[in-house]
Amino acid sequence: MRYLSEEEFQLASRFLFLSMAMVVIQQDIQHIQNGSFKIKEPYMDLLEKMNTEAANERRQLRKSMQKNKLKVLTLNKNDSFSSFLFLSNGREEKRNYFNPAIRKKVEVIIQELMQKALPPYQHSVSANT
Repeated sequence: MRYLSEEEFQLASRFLFLSMAMVVIQQDIQHIQNGSFKIKEPYMDLLEKMNTEAANERRQLRKSMQKNKLKVLTLNKNDSFSSFLFLSNGREEKRNYFNPAIRKKVEVIIQELMQKALPPYQHSVSANT
């Protein structure tokens, strides 16, 4: 049974999965810094811009969640599923997610952040080439 409105659920779940995406980005930054990449700067710049975009969005989501008295808590995790508790104005709703589905949601958010962080492709064609 659903106890949260669709808007409350969308807000809280975006916050949850965006937070997970930020963890992945930060781990990737560490892997690049400590890895054997020959040229690290372009990857680091992209990931740092993505992280900044994510942090700005999450800050706005957090403000909206505080205004609407929304919270998300992690209940438990195992190899297959993760459970979260969504709280809003004294109402609560438990959601179970299949871990590969979580991974897919986080991947979509990372792709969105990458598109925001990358400048539009500037393709200039010279008439002499």
